[in-house]
Amino acid sequence: MKRGPFLLATAAGLVIAGLVHVATVLAIPRFAEGDAFFRAQASETLDHPLRIHGLAGDAPLSESWLPNPDPAVSVGVCSYDLDDGPMRVSAQAGPLMLSVSVHARRGAFYALTDQAAVRGGLDLVVMTRAQYDEALANDVAGEVTRDVRIVAPARRGFAVVRVIAALPSQRAAADAAVQAVGCTIDSPAEPTEDGKG
Repeated sequence: MKRGPFLLATAAGLVIAGLVHVATVLAIPRFAEGDAFFRAQASETLDHPLRIHGLAGDAPLSESWLPNPDPAVSVGVCSYDLDDGPMRVSAQAGPLMLSVSVHARRGAFYALTDQAAVRGGLDLVVMTRAQYDEALANDVAGEVTRDVRIVAPARRGFAVVRVIAALPSQRAAADAAVQAVGCTIDSPAEPTEDGKG
């Protein structure tokens, strides 16, 4: 029996199996309905983060998005669709460390902590390129804005808010800090009576 055709058929079969495996692994996020992107959409109608993981001893969440949640971090999520307008995440700096990361379908593209707060307030505005250009055009010359403006790579995504409780006694405060964050859609400026925005 000749080994040449057998080895060629085996090698071809292994290459095809490898390609099918890689294609399947890469397609899983696109077809998964329980991924973070899909679950975050439940928060689109809220004006505060949807709690994913809380630290206080109240009733546990019915399901956790996080397989092994950090026992010292309270987590919430705000979903956005930039077709509705820019999304503003507003928070007040406090004694507990707060961070915000912004995610698109392919992963996180921006993150910051409460160290970026100006006068105790943190305002992160997620925009499309057109919305960013319009905001720049509407800025008053000489005025400094305290907004942190970022251009999103896609129109849909979500922001994850995390607050760290270094001590067990801070757990309730961490949960409250997550819920105090505002997630709102910036509507276009209303025209005034003289016709100017």
